[in-house]
Amino acid sequence: MAVYGYVRVSTKEQNEDRQVVALHKAGVPKESIYLDKQSGKDFERPRYIQMLRRMQPDDVLYIKSIDRLGRNYEEIQNQWRILTREKKVDIVVLDMPLLDTRRGKDLMGTFLSDIVLQVLSFVAENERTTIRQRQAEGIAAAKARGVRFGRRPKPLPANFRHIYQQWKAGKITGLAAAKACNMPMSTFRYRAEVYEKK
Repeated sequence: MAVYGYVRVSTKEQNEDRQVVALHKAGVPKESIYLDKQSGKDFERPRYIQMLRRMQPDDVLYIKSIDRLGRNYEEIQNQWRILTREKKVDIVVLDMPLLDTRRGKDLMGTFLSDIVLQVLSFVAENERTTIRQRQAEGIAAAKARGVRFGRRPKPLPANFRHIYQQWKAGKITGLAAAKACNMPMSTFRYRAEVYEKK
C-alpha cells in the first residue's frame, strides 16, 4: 500500500503551502506529493495523470479538499469513480473526515460517503458559478462607472491629426496613413474611429 498526496492551485501565482503542510501532517511523504498549478476547469493535469498511472489497488490518496479534484460537479464525481472503482484506491479528504473511503466499506458506509460526496460536489460547483457571477457583476458595475480594463493605449503620434485629416479628405489611402503613423492598418482604423468620436 502506497500513500499519495495531490495538490492543485489554479494559477502559477497561488501558493500551495497550505495544502502541502496539511498533507505532511497527515503523514504523506514529500516525494509522494504531486502538484499541478493549473485551473480546475479541465482535467489536463500532467502531474495528476502521472500519479494516477502509478497508483495500485489499496493505495491511499490524500487531498486537502474535494475541489482539488475539480470544480465541476460532474468532473469531481467522475474522478471519484475512477479512483475508487476503477483504480480501487482509497481517498481521504482532510477537510471532510466523512469522506474517508478507508472506513465504512459496508453498504451503509458507501451510501453515506456517496451522499456526502454528491452534496460537496454540488456545493463546489455552485460556489464556482457564484464567483463567476459576482465577477461579471463587478466588471459590469465598474464599466458603468467608467473604469477601463486592459492596458492604456499608447499616445497618438504627433502627426496623427494631420494624417487623419488628409485620410478623411481622401488625399491619402488608409494604408499610406497607417504607414505614416507607424501603425498596422487595423490599429489606425480603430484609433481613427475613437478620435472621431472624441
